[in-house]
Amino acid sequence: MKKCLLIFSGGLDSTTCLFWALDYYDEVHTITFDYHQRHVIEKKMALETIKLAKSIKQKDIDYFEFNIDLSKIGASALTDFSINVPKNRNIDNQIPITYVPFRNGIFLAISVAYAEKLDISNIIGGWNVLDYSGYPDCRPDFLESFRQAATLGTKIGQTKPFNIIAPLIGLKKSEIIKLGKKHNADYSYAYSCYEGNEIPCGQCDSCILRAKGFEEAGFVDDYMVRLATSSKETKSHP
Repeated sequence: MKKCLLIFSGGLDSTTCLFWALDYYDEVHTITFDYHQRHVIEKKMALETIKLAKSIKQKDIDYFEFNIDLSKIGASALTDFSINVPKNRNIDNQIPITYVPFRNGIFLAISVAYAEKLDISNIIGGWNVLDYSGYPDCRPDFLESFRQAATLGTKIGQTKPFNIIAPLIGLKKSEIIKLGKKHNADYSYAYSCYEGNEIPCGQCDSCILRAKGFEEAGFVDDYMVRLATSSKETKSHP
C-alpha cells in the first residue's frame, strides 16, 4: 500500500497536491500547521477543502494539526502584525518580507517526525521555485539536502530512504491550476491571501499570482465564485 504525508496549508498549491496525491496514493495523511500566522483562516479553509476532497474522491483523508508559535521569532509580515503586508509590488526574485525564517525547514522537520511515527517515507509539499524563487527554503537543492538529512537522522531511514516529493516545483501558477483541474480539484476553499480576511485583498503577492494564474489557465476561480454565490444568497434571504 502506497502511503504519503502531505504538508497541507489549505492554499491553492497544497490543494492541488492533495487532489494529485489522492489519485496516486492508497492512503493520504495530511499535516496542517497553526504557527500563529496572520492568515490563520487558512486552517479553517483546509478543513473545508478536505471535506470537499473526501466527497469528490470518495476516499478517506487523515487530518493532523500541529501548533507552533513562530510569532515568537517574527521577522515576517506573516507572523509579526506590526509589519505590513506588501501590496501591488513588482514581484521579483528578491526575498520578500513575507518570508518566514526557515519555515519550510521547521515544517519538514516536524513532518518527518510525524511521518516516521506513521511508518511513512513519502512526504509531499507544494513547494514552487517559479512563483517563490526568492524563498530559499522552496528550492530543489534545499529539499534534496533535507531529504538526505531525514534519511540519515531517522530510524525509518536506516531501512528505506525518505522521499520529499514536490510535484509543483517547476510549474507556473497557471500550470498548477491546470494540473489540479486534471485531478478534479475544487478550489472553493483554497485560501491564498496574506491578509487573512475571508474576502481576499487582491493586492498582495499571493493574490496577484493567483488571479494571474487563473486568467492564464482559462478557469474561473472557484473561491471567488463561492463568495459571489454566498453574497447573492445572503441578499435574497435577509
